Amino acid sequence: MSHTGQSLRRDPVEPEIRRLGTVEYTPTWDLQRILAEERAEGTRGDTILLLEHPATYTAGKRTEPADRPVDGTPVVDVDRGGRITWHGPGQLVGYPIIALSDPIDVVEYVRRVEQALITTCARMGVEVDRVDGRSGVWCPAGNGRPERKIAAIGIRVQRGVTMHGFALNCDCDLDAYSRIVPCGIVDAGVTSLSAELGRDVPVSEVLDQVTSDVVEALDGRLPVQ
Repeated sequence: MSHTGQSLRRDPVEPEIRRLGTVEYTPTWDLQRILAEERAEGTRGDTILLLEHPATYTAGKRTEPADRPVDGTPVVDVDRGGRITWHGPGQLVGYPIIALSDPIDVVEYVRRVEQALITTCARMGVEVDRVDGRSGVWCPAGNGRPERKIAAIGIRVQRGVTMHGFALNCDCDLDAYSRIVPCGIVDAGVTSLSAELGRDVPVSEVLDQVTSDVVEALDGRLPVQ
């Protein structure tokens, strides 16, 4: 079913945007669960959390043992889809806690979030797209370089409410990915806005744009290409 031009959010009221700065992963996960429960019960509206985490590896439900760090680095096992990824300084993380409209279309929700990040990257001057069979946002292969993931997406939907979300690499330490098989993908690379543009792109530079593009995409005002 096509949702072109339609909002995926059940609630027409604009979502509350919370910019949390840098916060530890586990307390933020706890906050997500509280907000999602309240959203499902109808005691609060939609919320989008935007933040950075201290350096943390998180493993989704499809993570394989070979994906994990071999040096004993701690990993937080979480209830989202996908495999292992890294969060850390210089990476903008977004957790939309959204009540989806009926009929619930999780694939369309992921496409909308991808489109928001594709649009933000394009506005910054970085050429990106989707890769068939792989979630997230990618810089295409070329000039001897493989496809490179610039934004990851991993979600959970329970009682019609979304949790977890996206992570856009701005000016993070890409060496952190060398200890894992990011998202279980061995034949591609990882990149950031800073690496692609050849200049420092802090989270603060894209925060407003990402906020706007995510809301526009979820509300159907940003067409999925």
